[in-house]
Amino acid sequence: AAVVVIGLAFVWWRSGSASNYFNLPPPARGPWVAFGDSLTEGHGAAEGHDYPVLLAQKLGLAIQNHGVSGETTRDGLNRMEAIAQLKPRVVLLCFGGNDGLQQLPREETLANLSRMIDRFHQSGSFVVLIGIRSVGLRDHNAKPFKKLAEDKNVLYVPVFLEGIMFRPVLMSDALHPNDAGYEVFAERMKTVLEPLLPQLKPPP
Repeated sequence: AAVVVIGLAFVWWRSGSASNYFNLPPPARGPWVAFGDSLTEGHGAAEGHDYPVLLAQKLGLAIQNHGVSGETTRDGLNRMEAIAQLKPRVVLLCFGGNDGLQQLPREETLANLSRMIDRFHQSGSFVVLIGIRSVGLRDHNAKPFKKLAEDKNVLYVPVFLEGIMFRPVLMSDALHPNDAGYEVFAERMKTVLEPLLPQLKPPP
């Protein structure tokens, strides 16, 4: 009986967790925005095969792509205000890869992401934090990124390149997917976002 009670409690906690996301449903009535670096811009993909375009097609709505190759979270902070002024309904936030390549302190990366999340929350946006793997054999970003998402009550999508990196058929180079790789990630994003879509779709 105790096991049943514990199981039911877990199901209740899981089913109720979505309601704890900050700004769900979002007060902001602006566009969906993908904000990030080359993985958002779609480096390595043919035109129209970046993940925001593919995801928009799968969800049946428009997503603005504000990805810029080579940017770190420092650059993201510099652009943050312009994006926040759009009053985006949903922000798909994906920075961190270039921070690792440029050996910026992980604490700074997390602090910068935290500032971005706070600013977008102030704008009434629903924020989705996309995980980025650290440089090296072991992923040192996994736990800190997940904890940041939990602390900020945002939806977390683990590691962009999970299941894509180290598979040459899905990669255009060592760091970026090709068309097929971005398709894999867009499908994963669709699976995560679809249950929340009734609350996230643009208002009529």
